[in-house]
Amino acid sequence: MGKGKKSSAKSEELQPLETSPSLMSHPTLAELYAIGKSFRDKCPRELHAIWKPAADRALPLALMEESNKGRMPQLVPIRHGRMMKSPFTFFRGAALNMAADLASLPGCGIRVQACGDCHLMNFGSYATPERRVIFDINDLDETLPAPWEWDVKRLAASFVLACRDNGFSEEDARDAVLACVRSYRERMAEYSDMNVMDVWYASMDVEEVISALEDEETKKRAKKRLEKARQRSVLEHDFPELAISTGLAPTIKENPPLIFHLRDQEHEVQMTRIKQAFSRYRETMQEDRRLLLDRFKLMDVAIKVVGVGSVGTYCGILLLMASEHDPLFLQFKHARPSVLEAYAGKSLHSNHGQRIVHGCRMMQSASDLFLGWTEGAEGRQFYVRQLKDMKVKPMVEIFMPSVMFEYAKLCGWTLAHAHARSGEPAKISGYLGESDKFDRAIADFSVAYANQTERDHEELMKAVRAGKLEVFVEEQ
Repeated sequence: MGKGKKSSAKSEELQPLETSPSLMSHPTLAELYAIGKSFRDKCPRELHAIWKPAADRALPLALMEESNKGRMPQLVPIRHGRMMKSPFTFFRGAALNMAADLASLPGCGIRVQACGDCHLMNFGSYATPERRVIFDINDLDETLPAPWEWDVKRLAASFVLACRDNGFSEEDARDAVLACVRSYRERMAEYSDMNVMDVWYASMDVEEVISALEDEETKKRAKKRLEKARQRSVLEHDFPELAISTGLAPTIKENPPLIFHLRDQEHEVQMTRIKQAFSRYRETMQEDRRLLLDRFKLMDVAIKVVGVGSVGTYCGILLLMASEHDPLFLQFKHARPSVLEAYAGKSLHSNHGQRIVHGCRMMQSASDLFLGWTEGAEGRQFYVRQLKDMKVKPMVEIFMPSVMFEYAKLCGWTLAHAHARSGEPAKISGYLGESDKFDRAIADFSVAYANQTERDHEELMKAVRAGKLEVFVEEQ
């Protein structure tokens, strides 16, 4: 039976409910599917295979330097050092570069709440407020309403680069992309046939994900890492690792240049400003969580270098204590304008921390208990969440091809769910169709764009060799 007929049957079942003007004016699932399918006329799916740099394409290092503006100058060399490690790490730090490139490409016109920096390392496991551990997108610093294809293309290209980093064959890299995009397409079709609330409530339980793994060694390792994350406590693990309590009050351990305290103003003045920003953060939380936060006292704040794309921005950790043996660590991240903003339009939120919090709540199955936003005395905007809460990052660097394929399917599924929550899955499914035409087009694109990334990375290496960029290479 064709897709349109299945959707039509479902819409007929819903006919008795369509009595109010709002329901009567809302398109049926079959109509939404047909609208999506009609977009193939203006943007055939084969067009997504094309990658050709625009004649006026900005120089990759020029965009990288533009992205460095507003970062802490002493940390920018660390960013350069992490980006020069490989084409894959360059790609992770060059979200602005790809945003500019994606904006020059054709699209079907359907928009969703997009991740904006959708690569395979921005997925992982974490605990929900109800203490379930789920797999989801966990880094949404660049989130903004934008074309859904942009996330798919960035995710696909990241798989090619990660596969090359692991020494896989080009055939294996292509197969990983095909697995990812096929999963996205098939899951989007499923979401298009589901009730809206069922889509919203859907989530991926990590234990179920692990049980579905085919490779026994990977399954065993994943279970061990999950159990370790569950057993990890703030008091017994995070506190000894990150704090020291030899003085009158506990403070965050320094590990320069990766963890350090700001000393550009008197301590009392600095703490007063931090407490004011913390108070503004508190006001963004819902009432019950605000009362929970009030049981803790803010003790210390330090800068902490994280990731690749975030290096140099004002990110750090907050140490709070409810009692002598009851610590809590929160992470604050500098919320700058999304890299998509120049190409997809400005955010509706005046505070970019609020933009990110909204994106998390739209795209994630469940968001952090302490998620909120604030603004500092100097006008910098931030969002806040727990530093570690059963978070498990994928160990992509040790994946075998078969495991990479499984992970690719999981990421494609997760992205489809994130897009289905904010968009019209029937429209996207109508555009994608049931054939693998779109999958193959994205596979072609991802290889071509990975090649482009390798050329861009070589430009970075030339600049480093010529002494044009200051670089700090961390010890392995």
